[in-house]
This record gives sequence, structure tokens and C-alpha cells, in this order.
Amino acid sequence: MTLLSKYLPKEEFDSYEDFYENFKINIPNNFNFAYDVVDELAKEKGNARAFQWCDEKGAEAVFTYEQMKNLSNQAANVLQQGGIGKGDPVMLVLKRRWEYWPIILALHKLGAIAIPASHLLTTKDIIYRCNAADIKGIICVDDIDLINRIDEAEGSVKQKLGYKAFVRSAHTPKDSEIKTHPWVDFSRLLEKTDTNFARPQNTNSNDDIMLIYFTSGTTGMPKMVRHDFTYPLGHITTAKYWHNVVPDGLHLTVADTGWAKASWGCIYGQWFCGAGIFVYDYDRFMPVEMLQVISKYKLTSFCAPPTIYRFFIKEDLKKYDFSALKTCTVAGEPLNPEIFDQFFAGTGIKLRESYGQTELTVTLCTWPWLNPKPGSMGKPAPGYDIDLVLEDGTSCKMGDEGEIVVRTDKRKPWGMFGGYYRDENLTKNVWHDNVYYTGDVAYKDESGYFWFVGRNDDVIKSSGYRIGPFEVESALMEHPGVLECAITGVPDEERGTIVKASVVLAKNYTAGENLVKELQDHVKKTTAPYKYPRIVEFVTELPKTISGKIRRVEIRQGDEK
Repeated sequence: MTLLSKYLPKEEFDSYEDFYENFKINIPNNFNFAYDVVDELAKEKGNARAFQWCDEKGAEAVFTYEQMKNLSNQAANVLQQGGIGKGDPVMLVLKRRWEYWPIILALHKLGAIAIPASHLLTTKDIIYRCNAADIKGIICVDDIDLINRIDEAEGSVKQKLGYKAFVRSAHTPKDSEIKTHPWVDFSRLLEKTDTNFARPQNTNSNDDIMLIYFTSGTTGMPKMVRHDFTYPLGHITTAKYWHNVVPDGLHLTVADTGWAKASWGCIYGQWFCGAGIFVYDYDRFMPVEMLQVISKYKLTSFCAPPTIYRFFIKEDLKKYDFSALKTCTVAGEPLNPEIFDQFFAGTGIKLRESYGQTELTVTLCTWPWLNPKPGSMGKPAPGYDIDLVLEDGTSCKMGDEGEIVVRTDKRKPWGMFGGYYRDENLTKNVWHDNVYYTGDVAYKDESGYFWFVGRNDDVIKSSGYRIGPFEVESALMEHPGVLECAITGVPDEERGTIVKASVVLAKNYTAGENLVKELQDHVKKTTAPYKYPRIVEFVTELPKTISGKIRRVEIRQGDEK
């Protein structure tokens, strides 16, 4: 019996219908991923590669399951000695450093609450998060500017931080002194600490909070998404049936640890399946360097946002060795068909899309039994009862646009959040009467595939028409002069709103009125003429989240000034 078979009564399926109807997960009492998966893997295959890491400066590290168990035990000892215990919220600002993995496992072993965060947080952001979650400790990278922001923020938080530690870069000399009193050097403490750690009694129940993500919408302050200790089980489908990870292979999901995508692709589901996790640590994305990493380390599966693939297809993909690569997946935003076609032509691999949220796990997906339709999110995951509804709450007819909702009257999907931490009213606003409202608009075709239209806030209403940004962006992406683009709405007295395109040009193209007209005419021929962008603005880059999603709200806010 493999470790995975302990949790899955049935692993192999004949069809999507068989998968949707018969996939089940056995959920044990008091499940703890660190003990019940990682430590068990250390017993079963201790010397097998669990984790491989490299950075853009040439540093490398490889860890076995036994080493990961020992490191997480050491980290748990360090944290326990620092006063961290069950239920304590600890913020992790660790970018893509390898230390994130043993540290988050250590927090699980202690029954503490991990709060991953971005290194881009401002002082104001840090103050808000510390006060909202009563954060007890922060562990961050050895970035003096970041450390100073945290120290500055601490003067305005309600509860003084009881624990502050940093991890050293692989390129920081071990004998160097980083004067950050009263911060502690986590890296040095880790090296000196015992590898034995006894599991505390009553570490956690399944309903205890394991993980909180702060997630921002287009309005209001960031929400605290609460996940319990069963959350990792929900990502078995992510790894096995979407990423299609290979046991003992290497999987890379391009994600900073401060974002939920890291939980999807960089830790839980992949280790359930016995796959090695690969992490490429970089500050600035360079498509050629990432392609070289995929080739050099013989990665077997790869997942990234569409932004990454947009740059990949502008390179000569035939130059790289993709012989080990079995599956490539994409999420975060819909995939433009042009990217799908060019990536397939260059690699022979069909990109498989997925849809979900920080609040959810893989919700809609192009599963292995489905033929990919470029731009489609695929079909529902097992356990998810998906519907599309109109503003009055009634279900849409086939082909009509409506909001994606999850019906939870029969059961709550594996891995779905438990609500927004400390905000019952906000939870009830989006999840009431056994219906969770995603805020995303889509339609379903005659084959049962779902197609993303846009966020409720992103859909443009112009002269009585509803225009989804994705369709216009896909049309523009077919033009060879467009490297990236974003479609937004601009207020207009006559039409209410008009369509604007913010365009990043490909090499050897020059902005000008002639190109504006060429792009407008191209859209008119490719999609319904009324959807063409009446404003075209050429920019050097588009605002994005650290996870690669285009921030259309930031473009709209800039236009309002």
C-alpha cells in the first residue's frame, strides 16, 4: 500500500464521469500533514529526493524526505524554544527560500497558524495584518529594508511581536554579522538544534486553523481566508489529476511562497503523490533562464500563470530539451488560444487550464480525460457542485453568462475554506443559503465546458453590451506585435463605458497611430466589431500581482485620476 492509497479508496478512473462521481478522500481524525505525510514518507522512502532548489545566482540544494523530516523537527524545536505553540499566528515572509518548507512544516507540527505573506508588503500592510490576526511572530528573509519596515510597523500594532527571526541567503557569508537586534538568526539556530522532536499531545483537530491567507479584492481591506488542517487533502486532485505529477519526478510551480498558489503547487498534493518538488528562486523573471532550468533539471511537470507562457512563446522553444516534460498547466487567468497553439507547436504539449480561488482548491479543470479547449476552464472537480446564476439567483441557460457559484447543500468540497477569519458578516455576504458566490462570471457550452468571462468588476458594460476583457485580449494576442495586453473600461458620457487596451509591444514594433488602427481593425475582424478598443495605450509593462495576474483594477484607478 502506498501512502496515497491510504487516503484514496480509488485512484484510477475510466472517464471524467467516473472520476467526478466516484472520487473520494478518506479523512482521518486529527490529520496533520507534517506528521502523517512528510514523516511517513521519511519512513517509507527516506533517502529519496523530496525537494530540489536552485537560485538565479547558481546556488543549489537537494533534500531527501529524511532530511526534510529532520529539518522540520529542528525548526519546530527552534520555534518552541522561542515561545511559539499551538494556535499562535506566525507570518512567513520567505520568498522562494528553501527554508520556507521546513519552517511551515514545523508550524504544522506545533499546531500553530502559518500566515504566508509577500515581501512587497508596505509598513501599512504589515500593521494591518499584525492587528487583524494578532500575529505573534514573523520570520522573514535577511532583507534589511524589509526588516526595517517590520520594526517600523511594530510601533503601531496592538500586540508586540513576541518572536522575530530572519533566514540567511545562500550567498550571505556564514561569519557575517547582521545587526538586527532583537531579531534572531534562524539559520544559525537551525544548524545547532536537535533533530528529534516529540509530537505534542492534542496538536490539532481537523477543524483547527492551519493556514490563513490575506487576499485582496477590488474593494475593501484584504480578507483573511481561513483553512483548517484538512486543507492539504483537497490538493490531492491538484497534483495527481491536474499537474499529473510523476512519482519521483520533479514538479515546478512558479509561485512565491507568499501566495496561495504555492500551497497548490509547491508542497501538499505533490508530496502526497511522492513527487519531488522543484523550486527556482529568482528576483527577476527571465524567460530564457527559466527555460534553461526546465531543460537542465529534467523537470517532469510545470505550472505557471499565462504571463510566463506569453514570454516563452516569443523564444525559440525548439532549442530546449523538453524530453522529460510530461505535463504543463496554467492558472491564474484564462489562457489566450494563441499562446496554447504556439506552445503546442514548440513543445508538443497541450496546456491544461484550471480555475480556483484562494478560498477553494481546483474547482474547474481540464482533467486528463478531457480534450483541452484553449481558453476554457474545463469541467467541475469532484466534490464541487458548480452552477452559473443570474443576478436574481436563478440558474443560467446553456450559453448564457452568469456568476460561478458553489452549492454546498450536499457537502462542503474537500479543501474549501471555513470562512473569513474574524469576519462572520463578510463570510455571510459571499456564502449563504448553502451557496458560495465566487464573484467570477462565466458561461457553459453544449459540451459542459466552462468559459471564463471576467470578474464581476472587470466585465465592461458599453452601450448596452456586456464585454468580457478576456475575449478582446485574446483577439489582440493573435497580432504578432502584441506581447501582452489588458482590457479595461473607461467612463464615457455617450456610451457609459468604452473599451481601452493597454498594450506591451513585441520586439521590432513601434507605437504609433498606424499601429493603433491596425490593432483596432484586427480586433474588429477577429471578434464582434463593437468590442474593439476605442482607446489603445502603449505601455512598457502591465501592473501585476507577484503571482503574475494582471491588475486591471490598478489600470482603472490610474484612468480615474
